[in-house]
Amino acid sequence: MAPTPHPLMTLTIDETNIARDVIIKSHPGASIYFRINSLLEPAKAELTKFLDAEHSGRLTSSTPRPARLAEVKYDAIESGSKVPVYQEAWVDIGQRKVVKHELISTEFQASLTFPEFETFVEVCGKSSLFRKKIEEFKLPPGFEVVIEPWPYGGLDPADENRRFFQGLIFAADASKKNKDVNFYPYPLPLIPIMDWAKKEIVRIDELATGGNNDPLNSKTHAVGVLDHCQSADYVPELLEGGLRKDLKPLNVTQPDGPSFTVSDDQLIEWQKWRFRVSFNPREGAVIHDVQYDGRSVMYRLSFSEMTVPYADPRPPFHRKQAFDFGDGGLGHCANNLQLGCDCLGVIKYLDGVIVNSDGKGEKAPNVICIHEQDNGINWKHTNWRTGRAVVTRRRELVVQFIITLANYEYVFAYKFDQAGGIVVEARATGIVSVVNIDAGKTADWGNVVGPGVLAQNHQHSFCVRIDPAIDGHKNTVVYEESLPMQIDPATNPNGNRYEVRKTKISTSKGLDLDPLNGRVFKVQNLDKTNPISGKPVGYKIVPPVTQKLLAAPNSVQSNRAMFAQQHVWVTKYQDQELYAAGKYTLQSRREVGGVADAVKRNDNTVQDDVVFWNVFTLTHNPRVEDWPVMPVEIQQINILPADFFTCNPSIDVPSSKNQASQLADCESCDKTKSRL
Repeated sequence: MAPTPHPLMTLTIDETNIARDVIIKSHPGASIYFRINSLLEPAKAELTKFLDAEHSGRLTSSTPRPARLAEVKYDAIESGSKVPVYQEAWVDIGQRKVVKHELISTEFQASLTFPEFETFVEVCGKSSLFRKKIEEFKLPPGFEVVIEPWPYGGLDPADENRRFFQGLIFAADASKKNKDVNFYPYPLPLIPIMDWAKKEIVRIDELATGGNNDPLNSKTHAVGVLDHCQSADYVPELLEGGLRKDLKPLNVTQPDGPSFTVSDDQLIEWQKWRFRVSFNPREGAVIHDVQYDGRSVMYRLSFSEMTVPYADPRPPFHRKQAFDFGDGGLGHCANNLQLGCDCLGVIKYLDGVIVNSDGKGEKAPNVICIHEQDNGINWKHTNWRTGRAVVTRRRELVVQFIITLANYEYVFAYKFDQAGGIVVEARATGIVSVVNIDAGKTADWGNVVGPGVLAQNHQHSFCVRIDPAIDGHKNTVVYEESLPMQIDPATNPNGNRYEVRKTKISTSKGLDLDPLNGRVFKVQNLDKTNPISGKPVGYKIVPPVTQKLLAAPNSVQSNRAMFAQQHVWVTKYQDQELYAAGKYTLQSRREVGGVADAVKRNDNTVQDDVVFWNVFTLTHNPRVEDWPVMPVEIQQINILPADFFTCNPSIDVPSSKNQASQLADCESCDKTKSRL
């Protein structure tokens, strides 16, 4: 009999299929359309007992384990009915039975699946209405229409509460006979709308192509709508100027292998770090049960949500707003990472599990890569009296995954360093979303990045969920500010002192950053004091200083993304409260069950089980340099020990000299010699 998986381990394919079979058996004669089937993490109160036994070495084969539960989301058309009903169930894998079942209100829409997108493309191809609109354009010879499915966005007041799909339309130059030819330089001003229940294109929104001096709904394009556009390829074989010839190899070598280990149940150990990593279809890679040198630091760390609202004021672009986690789930879009491309060095890959539409589990290969990297100097000091320098390198362990969402790529990484710090990083790259603009025109709501191509202004609002466990699960969040002080004969006679003011967050709430006052946040355990400083042990969280959501208050975009209206949220932990914008985001008119609702409980957050949510936003007003593929833009959260240790925890890192380094001594790289 196979050993029982660790409670935090990703569901196996066999477990996924067991859950599928249980759901099918519970709906005899029904037609089932499976959407998501993934691990339901155990209740925290139950799991922490198991983890305590594991950490203390008391874990045995007879230790009680939390049940392995699968959360299954699916549509069922019961016998005698033609109407699919969306529902969710919890399946006990060991007992092979449903332990909870819920019919989801029709107020909410289930997350998207790739087969639904494929259906949308097929329906467009068969639609006489769509073909008629395309025929009104005179496309260049050899061009073919490309349909890019998109979530419908927030429902308009006039919309029925139905499941809709929309798509952006482009044309590809098939004469180049390369399936990777870039079609984004040739946008067509149409958005077809499909009614999912009818499997029919019910209308086509015709887009304005004007600029600043044109009415927002004017149709000014010529019949030859693409005549002023030109190609902008990125694959090497189609680049007109070819590739650079002067770049020499730069290799990352680890002759003795990596310094980390990864067990079969997804336990990662590196230096003094110990944690687990799992993968699920909504959040991608999730970090669990983080310890440093045997001390608890964090219970769970994840990317919770991201919304991307576009700022083009012309209808229907107010509906161009994706929730990339909630609408479809990041895990379904995770890249199969390639050795020597997405990560360098000695790499360990982890697979995920997703389901197809009939519910069978499928391996998602290489969705997580784990590797070490050098990030410059960690610490250094030179004794000025002797001239001796001691220096150590900043080595990091990186847990990374990458997703492709139509035009955009996002690189998400958790980076652990040898000084007890964690960096959570998001990188945006890929191709900016574009629309057609008339020749010679410009628009203040975007930037012309190529002939006839307007890249619309937009934002990327990310939310990282940090569930701390600083020497235990009773923690307090404080914000710390450094404030100027007036000259005072008794306390500040020379005016050089400044006040460090600490404010406890006593109840759940949302807060903003204040860079002028140096506001940072600390998660502290007030029951444990650092023996050196006499202050509570803790970790400091330094969010990036960014804008908040710019959409107007009470707009549809704003109401759907209440989480993005504050930089920081502090809530009291509740099981299953994982998603900043709530469980259901697709076609929402407002955020339901997200952090904005959670703080309304006004829970106590002093020495309690707290959760820290950080929202940071990349306001992207595109540059010409973002075309045809944008260089990465990077945002980082720094999570650093603050009076957690009694000294620099990386003081014992070896300062060995890298013997692979060598002097550059060649005619081609030493320009000084060539000038002499």
